[in-house]
Amino acid sequence: MLFDSHAHIDDERFDADRDEVIARALENGVTGIINIGACMASSERSIKLTERYDCVYAAVGNHPHDAKDVQDGDYDKLSEWLGMPKVVALGEIGLDYHYDLSPREQQQKIFIRQLDVARQMRMPVIIHDRESHADILKILKTEGKGLTGVLHCFSGSLEMAQEVLKMGFYISIAGPVTFKNAAKLPDIAAAVPLERLLLETDCPYLTPHPYRGQRNEPAYVRIVAERVAELRKMELENLAHATTDNVRRLFSI
Repeated sequence: MLFDSHAHIDDERFDADRDEVIARALENGVTGIINIGACMASSERSIKLTERYDCVYAAVGNHPHDAKDVQDGDYDKLSEWLGMPKVVALGEIGLDYHYDLSPREQQQKIFIRQLDVARQMRMPVIIHDRESHADILKILKTEGKGLTGVLHCFSGSLEMAQEVLKMGFYISIAGPVTFKNAAKLPDIAAAVPLERLLLETDCPYLTPHPYRGQRNEPAYVRIVAERVAELRKMELENLAHATTDNVRRLFSI
């Protein structure tokens, strides 16, 4: 009873075998997948996937990479999409200072505007944070009041995790927890309160060991779950049930 809380199966790398990918996920105990929008086009693709597959839900939003392309009318469209039955969150949104594909000031502006959309629509948010920890925390503290959501593929410190947990957010763990150079992430995966923990693949990216370097897919959330269960010294089944319950509670599924 696993739930992949963050996937991108609308990606063209799944075009040739998407049905088989979904079938493998179900065979590996994955009962649900949230497909995440990264721009307006991928958000629309995500919604279409929810119509094709019973187990797929959608999030809609603009990734910081695409902040430079966001138009004023996009916010109304996001609000419209957020009213659809299988659209469960606004995301992924946030900041990315690793690639800086959009100017940082523009990233921050679009992030804040989308947080406001989520607040107006009373929807959770899915937050992307890469090498932008201080500004993510600052914006969430000033602009994120009244919101809940998840920091996906968490890459911050334990201290940052504790800060966002205090604000009511969840922490999601992805494939890097299985890497030999995972550093602080295993400790964080073990320390996050069980009721605030989510699991994800972020496929087709961040494929867990031993498939690192290959295309990731939702079935591999089981590998992430096995590693996290090992770190927390608990049964896989118990972890799977708890994290799936968390997804359903956070996203009202």
